[in-house]
Amino acid sequence: MDEDSNLNMGTAGIISLNKNHGTNSGVPDLTGEVHHLPCCIKYDGPSDVSDYFNPKTTGLEVDGLAEQQAYFRGRKLHGVAIPIPSGYSGFVLGKKSIGKRKVSDVNSNCWEPSAKFENITYWNHDTLPSQDDTFIRSLHWLSVAEAKSVHSKVKNQGEGKVDK
Repeated sequence: MDEDSNLNMGTAGIISLNKNHGTNSGVPDLTGEVHHLPCCIKYDGPSDVSDYFNPKTTGLEVDGLAEQQAYFRGRKLHGVAIPIPSGYSGFVLGKKSIGKRKVSDVNSNCWEPSAKFENITYWNHDTLPSQDDTFIRSLHWLSVAEAKSVHSKVKNQGEGKVDK
């Protein structure tokens, strides 16, 4: 199989996290440096991003989060640093070379953390980010997914019985 057919079929793989994936893991901490920009750049290579992208805090708060401003290719952006929800971790993953493998190996992709982060700076064009933005709302689903099932049994307080 070539790489394009893997993309079309979906790929299986392993993410290798050792017990030390916390603060003492030795991987760089990119907290404050991970950004979600409202654009698509068709370039994959080195760039002096810090020479051209310089976010500044404005002193304003948006939904309890400090607002930042920056310009990217002449467009004004407004952003907020959104913390990764409690109980979750943010990682930048890189492919791990595990030596020779068989092409038929189901778990042909192995990934390992190359950096970690505790927040993502989310940016909007020309408007302030808000709790109604799709990206910010998507993080709320993590807490919904952890909530007890809606279908779980609940004790009836008056009779001590279990309702179904």
